[in-house]
Amino acid sequence: MSQRLRRMLRPDGTRQLISRVLNRLRSDGFVDRTALPDANRTRTHAWYLTQEGARLTRDLPILRGRPPYPITPTTAASLKTPHTLAVVRTHLAFAQDARRLGHEHRPWDWTPEVSHSIGEGERLVTDALMYYTAVQSEHRRKLRAFVEVDRSTMSSERLAAKLIEYARLFQHEAQPVGRRRQTTAGPAWLRWYPVFPRVLFVLTGASRTRLEHRMSDLQAMVAHHPLVAAPAREVRLAATVLEDIEEHGPAQAVWVPLAGGKPCAWTD
Repeated sequence: MSQRLRRMLRPDGTRQLISRVLNRLRSDGFVDRTALPDANRTRTHAWYLTQEGARLTRDLPILRGRPPYPITPTTAASLKTPHTLAVVRTHLAFAQDARRLGHEHRPWDWTPEVSHSIGEGERLVTDALMYYTAVQSEHRRKLRAFVEVDRSTMSSERLAAKLIEYARLFQHEAQPVGRRRQTTAGPAWLRWYPVFPRVLFVLTGASRTRLEHRMSDLQAMVAHHPLVAAPAREVRLAATVLEDIEEHGPAQAVWVPLAGGKPCAWTD
């Protein structure tokens, strides 16, 4: 995916420049790559930090606060999955759109596989947490979003049930400090976010009709499940098709609000 790395990091640079840098880092033992399955039999590779590369970069100020994600043979093998490529494509669509619009969304404003407790010993793991600043003249809007990328490999019912997990995170109370304290400490998510992030579903891997049916099932979950309906009145929930944001850009009216309404931009 060196071509996608170039578009993400150095859109004005040449492919040869990125290749030289990657090959130098690989020869020094800081990065490595794994071949991706490709029906077209083209040479496509996923690049990742080695354990030495992760150790070298873990204290960089720009990466401070990001959860560690050590590469093991198992995680390296997971990079081969089509899901990984779909998540990268989603990130690239937002990054290119932000650059075009003059907004702020840098490569490190996208943290994959963020995990939060939702109580009863269970955790919600989102595909990515996105930080984004929309800039209009002197006005700056800081936005956050949980991003779920779905390749239609799970049932529509299981996908819609993901909304229940987000509702549980929204309502999960932080445990008070000290045994004598009787009041709760408020929602646990306030430890990390000033407002609850948007929840964005990006769908791909099926026909347009089937993807529209999956969006309808997501809307039905919001409309009929009482646990989901409550946070839906305060949290922006939307879904789109990956190919639509790649073609038109995420800032266009290609998002279906899960609580009802006309298609809109994800920032609306």
